[in-house]
Amino acid sequence: MQKKTFLTCLGTRPEIIKMAPVYKALQARGQHVQIIHTGQHEAVAHELYRFFDMPPDIVIDLQRKSSALAHLTSALTDGLAEAVRSLQPDVILVQGDTSSAFVGALTGYYDDIPVAHVEAGLRTHQRDPFPEEKNRELIGRLARWHFPPTEQARDNLRAENIANDNIFMVGNTVIDAALWTRDRLQHAAGENNPAIPANARTFLRQHRGDRLILITAHRRENWGAPIRQIAQAAAAIVAQHDGVVALWPVHPNPAVRSDVEREIAALPSSVRERICLTDPLDYPALIDLLVRCHFTLTDSGGIQEEASAFAKPVLIARTSTERQELVEAGGALLVGTDIALICEQARLLLDDSATYRRMQVHQSPFGDGHAAQRIAAILAPAPSYGAEIAS
Repeated sequence: MQKKTFLTCLGTRPEIIKMAPVYKALQARGQHVQIIHTGQHEAVAHELYRFFDMPPDIVIDLQRKSSALAHLTSALTDGLAEAVRSLQPDVILVQGDTSSAFVGALTGYYDDIPVAHVEAGLRTHQRDPFPEEKNRELIGRLARWHFPPTEQARDNLRAENIANDNIFMVGNTVIDAALWTRDRLQHAAGENNPAIPANARTFLRQHRGDRLILITAHRRENWGAPIRQIAQAAAAIVAQHDGVVALWPVHPNPAVRSDVEREIAALPSSVRERICLTDPLDYPALIDLLVRCHFTLTDSGGIQEEASAFAKPVLIARTSTERQELVEAGGALLVGTDIALICEQARLLLDDSATYRRMQVHQSPFGDGHAAQRIAAILAPAPSYGAEIAS
């Protein structure tokens, strides 16, 4: 078996989570896998690297002068070019639609290093999400191997004239990671899980037996009035239903946090005490709460996928989704940030058991937990050595 060097370009929380199974599966096949950490989600990245036991080989100091995307792209281009010249990989692996994924693919193209794109082919066919929609389209033009998670993503690539021989539908590695994490956490769940922030553990203990709604919102298109409407909808749902509580890990971005905190602080104490605003969750805590929750209201693409691993209904606080498969399967609804629509769909999930059962999709459309092993088998064809996310 020929040993290759695979270089993974990771910078954000979702990239680390979704590439961890691939990293482990390639290692299990005797391959050399290196990681460049590009530093966008610095606060949470290193805890994730420890959790998955995958330390970065190179950490890029972005030294950004501005939060503008142009500055980020420029800093990533310089940092990745230098790192790739130093490491001399045989293959560059990128995941999803981030700026680090796009620049990683572009660097591979410039240096004539083949690129493999994990989670290829997702499309909204709209401008939003910005800049992710254009990033993934451009990566599609630069990659040699395309690993779409679903038939719809595969068909999107075919419609863009990507060579069929280079497209491999494998499922989504996020399901691999979520199922493994759930199994690892079973000995310390819920209010006993030290990964959950202390105020959230106390809240869960106080409201043991109540139905839990897990809320997340952070996308750029929801900043301002839309996120305030999500907060108002959450308050209305809790106020209208006894025995229902909401837990909201609030994104640290001031454009998000200040609006959410202001809306919740203005509520009557009888409602406010049943909504817990907490710090962002690390990955094990998020998976734990997804397993425990009744349903989730979110604008996160990753949570749409992760919730499906546990048959949890999803209300999507967006007007479109590149993960349409879950909507088509009946496990998710697009509700945007319309307060009345969010409240009505939440009411059905809370009061109508038939509606709730219909939205419990017990076979995730995104995969079966073996996507990473399929990717490794394609990139490093050889007898399998029991590739798993962790041994």
